[in-house]
Amino acid sequence: MSYQIPRGCQDIFGDRSYQWQALENILRHICELYNYDEIRTPIFEHTNVFKRENDSSDMVNKEMYTFTLPNSKTSLTIRPEGTAGVVRSFVENKMYANPDLPVKMYYMGPMARHERPQKGRLRIFNQFGVEALGEKSPYVDVETIALAYTILSTVGLKDIKVCINTLGDDASRAAYRQALKEYFKPHYDELCSDCKRRYEQNPLRILDCKIDHDQPFMQQAPSMKDYLNEESKTYFQTVLDLLDTLEIPYEIDDKLVRGLDYYTHTVFEIVSMNKEMGAQSTVLAGGRYDGLISYFGGPKEMSGIGWALGVERLLIALEAENGPLAEKPGLDAYVMCLDESARTYAFEILTELRAYGYRCEMDMQGRSFKSQFKAVDRMKAKTAILIGETEKAANQVAVKNLETRKQESIDREDLINYLDSLMED
Repeated sequence: MSYQIPRGCQDIFGDRSYQWQALENILRHICELYNYDEIRTPIFEHTNVFKRENDSSDMVNKEMYTFTLPNSKTSLTIRPEGTAGVVRSFVENKMYANPDLPVKMYYMGPMARHERPQKGRLRIFNQFGVEALGEKSPYVDVETIALAYTILSTVGLKDIKVCINTLGDDASRAAYRQALKEYFKPHYDELCSDCKRRYEQNPLRILDCKIDHDQPFMQQAPSMKDYLNEESKTYFQTVLDLLDTLEIPYEIDDKLVRGLDYYTHTVFEIVSMNKEMGAQSTVLAGGRYDGLISYFGGPKEMSGIGWALGVERLLIALEAENGPLAEKPGLDAYVMCLDESARTYAFEILTELRAYGYRCEMDMQGRSFKSQFKAVDRMKAKTAILIGETEKAANQVAVKNLETRKQESIDREDLINYLDSLMED
């Protein structure tokens, strides 16, 4: 019987794991500059955290991994996105009482959605996201977009653009929904089955349909901007003015509505224009949500905004433009055991080097001198430390600088100082 990884999943190991670590380190560092704290939420939640009343999104209706516990009616769902769990925690832990709002948090980790796997889209995928909770302000909106743009620029993504739109407040959105229903009514029979459901639940989501996107009638659909009240217009214009001030390039996309139903006001995506990305060009996306905090029992007047990026998709975009973000680093030293009788002495040296912060390795298989030197090359070691019966008897080691090819015998007590000076050079 053979065991294989489930479809739509992947193992991350070897050189590729260093690309992930390099990206995660950059993400953490920039979030700290913006005063975001990390939050870690459970990998599964009660289903009603994600499945809210009359939600029209594909994620909720078709893609969630939901299960019940044995001998229990408790329904749990593996998290398909990060925002809902963060907002649940924000309310449950009464973070809204913090005198310094918004509360700004970032998260990273695996999510699960049952959808057709393709390049940059897996069933178990990793998201990095941020949420700024408790304060409604166009300045907060632009700060989160600036954070996103800074991250993508820092990691080296150049061929990108910000697409932005507004969904307005509740009143503007209600007027727009009604206009869309009236417009799509004569075309109802031409809609796909999902859009027929969306027509009743949330007609804005029809604009985001990948199946009906090329239908001729889609091009003439009403635009949100024609149904914004003055308050929503002013809010959005302030967002655009601030983006101009920060010199962040953007493009207004009237059809941008995002995939989840809780968004209000500002919504945005950052897309890669690199042809290697294909259909999966969206690297990062998010927006503001006015009603989600109150849904979980928090203060009704509080709002939030956030975004998330797919780690796998971002790494694909980075490799398409710049090659790998990072590679496995070479060793500082490889300890070569030349005589079996000196193996314990060599192992002591290896352990001592690691205690002083040196990245090193040693042959554990009893291989030949030639085979060990091949390992030295494969692991890109800077030095080889040769230890045999002679070195053991003299309490010494032989250190070979693999760049200069120079070799010296060093007393054991002087080894660390010698390596320190060698690495500085």
